[in-house]
Amino acid sequence: MDFSLSADQQQIRDAIFRLCEPFDDEYWLKQDQKGGFPEDFYAAVAAQGWLGIAMPEAVGGAGLGITEAALMMQAISESGAGLSGASAVHLNIFGLNPVVIFGTEEQKQRMLPPLIRGEEKACFAVTEPDAGLNTTGLKTYAERRGDKYVVRGQKIWITTAQVATKMLLLARTTPYDQVKRKTDGLSLFYTDFDRAKVEVREIPKMGRSSVDSNMLFFDGMEIPVENRVGEEGKGFQLILHGLNPERVLIAAEAVGLGRAALRKAAAYARERNVFGRPIGQNQGIQHPLAKCWAELEAANLMVLKAASLYDKGEECGAEANAAKYLAAEAAYHACETAILTHGGMGYAKEYHVERYMRESWIPRIAPVSRELILSFIAEKVLGQPKSY
Repeated sequence: MDFSLSADQQQIRDAIFRLCEPFDDEYWLKQDQKGGFPEDFYAAVAAQGWLGIAMPEAVGGAGLGITEAALMMQAISESGAGLSGASAVHLNIFGLNPVVIFGTEEQKQRMLPPLIRGEEKACFAVTEPDAGLNTTGLKTYAERRGDKYVVRGQKIWITTAQVATKMLLLARTTPYDQVKRKTDGLSLFYTDFDRAKVEVREIPKMGRSSVDSNMLFFDGMEIPVENRVGEEGKGFQLILHGLNPERVLIAAEAVGLGRAALRKAAAYARERNVFGRPIGQNQGIQHPLAKCWAELEAANLMVLKAASLYDKGEECGAEANAAKYLAAEAAYHACETAILTHGGMGYAKEYHVERYMRESWIPRIAPVSRELILSFIAEKVLGQPKSY
């Protein structure tokens, strides 16, 4: 049992930190204030080949695992980019896993290389206003008409839809009342984002202003049959293969965000003098910071365990969900403590920790709630009756 990173894994962290150096706190503060996608940051990540870290070498990727991808995403967040920087590239890292596993060879060669090179951006269109986490209750309908599907319906909280050129879409192809099992009748597509047939409305939100969230309204968008991934009606089973990696990655990003906040707080505690001595000399300041460090390190161990299990092809649902839960809570606590350590200045944007605090809500809410995670663990690990 070895808890240390390999030399190659440490090199990934070091390389990402170097890449992120020009995109410092002031860069992300300006992005937060003005909004708009961080194109220059995205281009820098793409130029060094990092968008394909977990993609097969046969399509231009690095062929590494979710462990290495998690270390990459954690380092981006930890650099001070937080969830804004991580979210700018998040989908590229794991989102097309269903294509990697279930796509035809032609689809892999057509769909994956442009994403890896940064020539195309994709959004993941699953969530709907009336369905929430009840994915089997999706209503957006893709009607088969000869060699194409015609899509009508709505999606909500779709990240990067303002800038995406491609869309990974989960839509119903068989009416809900005609399926034998509630998980049947949904199909997965990877296709062009036809803005003539999709209205995009950005959702103003509390944080992460540089990476947009949106509502989508489909009115007859056409999808060629060759852009369907896998068998018709089996899309729900396909996206399940992306859920655990997503939980691992957002957990890693949360740990990185918490570390960034803790770094700011510890530095301020050393530098800020009150009553003739640094405030960090007081145990009332020291102990909360030390507790945050312990919580973040514990969460990180679960992140690495879940990632390792996934990369070995072993069951990791409970660990991936636990990692997401623990990391989100630890990050939130670290960001809250960072503000309290700064006192009144923690409320000032120039010290950055208030921005971290606003972003720390994201992993607590998405892509799955704390409550559903606990219900899942209670059922799958502790043998309790299903409650949802």
